[in-house]
Amino acid sequence: MTTSISCVFCRIASGEIPSQILYQDDQVMAFRDIHPQAPVHIIIIPREHIESIAAIGEGSEVLLMSMIRTANELAHKENVAKSGYRLVTNTGPNAGQEVRHLHWHLLGGKPLGPLVC
Repeated sequence: MTTSISCVFCRIASGEIPSQILYQDDQVMAFRDIHPQAPVHIIIIPREHIESIAAIGEGSEVLLMSMIRTANELAHKENVAKSGYRLVTNTGPNAGQEVRHLHWHLLGGKPLGPLVC
């Protein structure tokens, strides 16, 4: 498993930086965002350092399904599965990716409004 010493999410995954962990296994970790944008704002990351969704290669299907399962399970535990939630990933600087480690934001708990596309 690759990690990056300078990556804040790798440091959270290793336990070096404390966080409010909601889920973890050998592939995936989920924790509360420290600057929440909604009542429910959870970050879901792979433990392995992958820069973004653009860096996903062949053979990543199991990891991605694990991340999706984690998001769905947490949405149920946080009581936002029925009312609705948003799962967002930003890729690259123009999309607003601030941490260069693949991560998804699970947002819910209030009406989020439509995305402007």
